[in-house]
Amino acid sequence: MASVSIIPSGDYKTSYGSDTTIFPTRTSRNFAILGVILLLACPAFMDRYWLSLLIQIGYLGIAALGLNILVGFTGQISIGHSAFFGFGAFASAWASNSLGVPVALAIPLAGVMTTLVGLLFGMPAARLKGLYLAIATLAAQYILQDFFARADWFTGGTAGTIAEPLTIFGFAFDTDERFFYVALVALVVMYILATNLMRTRDGRALVAVRDHYLSAEIMGINLTKYRTMSFGISAFYAGIGGALYAHYLQFVSVEGFTILFSIQFLGMIIIGGLGSIMGTLMGTAFMVFLPEAMQALTKLVSGTALDTALNLKDNIAFLREMSIGLVIILFLVFEPDGLAHRWKQIKAYWKLYPFSH
Repeated sequence: MASVSIIPSGDYKTSYGSDTTIFPTRTSRNFAILGVILLLACPAFMDRYWLSLLIQIGYLGIAALGLNILVGFTGQISIGHSAFFGFGAFASAWASNSLGVPVALAIPLAGVMTTLVGLLFGMPAARLKGLYLAIATLAAQYILQDFFARADWFTGGTAGTIAEPLTIFGFAFDTDERFFYVALVALVVMYILATNLMRTRDGRALVAVRDHYLSAEIMGINLTKYRTMSFGISAFYAGIGGALYAHYLQFVSVEGFTILFSIQFLGMIIIGGLGSIMGTLMGTAFMVFLPEAMQALTKLVSGTALDTALNLKDNIAFLREMSIGLVIILFLVFEPDGLAHRWKQIKAYWKLYPFSH
């Protein structure tokens, strides 16, 4: 992945530890802290509509990061991510409803349970690549979808199941204003964990498997181990995101976890940037706000001369779905490195301006 990093003059790295910090400069660290502080104030001046969108970015961003670890950092492919997202949602609801586990513990438990399922499918898939791996993950998608529809004891079958709201010490996070902080804390923690993972030996091994698996194997990296590990980590993140989704909506239904949802997860990491943690969040935000922007556009176009000339009529509502596929294609053609790469180029331009070199 192409990247541009401009370090201010006088900001030198004198140790390996300082060279692998989360934030490359003090300025970037301070802006990140300021951003979190501003987000903490959002419930005070935002209505429920915007808070709902930000909460969606939270739990979808966590799940999408897991997929980016698998696809962007390890070089694997998965088109069944929404099934693991759904398993996490059902697992957390089942643990809290049937086992009596507190929701605060059911959420990480759902992540662990989803990890085990991810490893179950990841072990055979770790020996595959390319089209064969894509078909294996597609099979996982349909196997889990069928399981959701038939396992009444676990999912409630086609009728779905109720998920209890998150409660800590008697305080229920059952409104958008309250659950926003849950999603924000979970997002920050999971993204810091992923960033630290990429700085470890195992994280560098995952990247080596992606860059050139033969060279990685020659250096002593166990390909099967790390490919399987990446499936497990990806499933864990999907499970945590799905559990947050369940306890936010307080209801889980099997219809929501289709192959189209998996394609949307792929769109998030493609648009944001494969192999970029920051890009994952940018791509998720883009995909959450895109349907809302298209809905506003369709309202403007509906009933106008353009609507009449193109004879859109009732089909105008499908512009929202069409836009997702169109945007993915445009990014693959014109910006394959995603929004994260474009953002780095913009920062580099302003740091170097007015010089071009």
